[in-house]
Amino acid sequence: MTTIEDSTVSVRYLVDDVAAALGFYTGHLGFTSITTFLPAFADVRRGHLRLLLSGPDSSAGRAMPDGRRPQPGGWNRIHLIVGDIDTEVARLRTAGVVFRSDVITGPGGRQIVLDDPAGNPVELFEPAHG
Repeated sequence: MTTIEDSTVSVRYLVDDVAAALGFYTGHLGFTSITTFLPAFADVRRGHLRLLLSGPDSSAGRAMPDGRRPQPGGWNRIHLIVGDIDTEVARLRTAGVVFRSDVITGPGGRQIVLDDPAGNPVELFEPAHG
């Protein structure tokens, strides 16, 4: 396999409404828009993460040979590190963002899972402090 060296990590999320997803990631989670081909596709960037937002009209949303259609949701997710999870959760709740869980504390830090407008999960994670 021939590979192209790039420090960018790309993740494809299937979404129901590309415009809503674009507004969500740029308006709430600090992403910047790269390209937009509404209503089918847009991609956004945050640091080295490129998120490909693929709607039902995109090539990624087309039916498989057996008739199944790709759809949003599931539990695989992008993982965004934050400095103060309580402040971020309060800000996002005020903006009407839907959360799947409460903040959970584990050995490595604290996390919470929220949904984008299509139901794709996003994890906010605050690393444990020393």
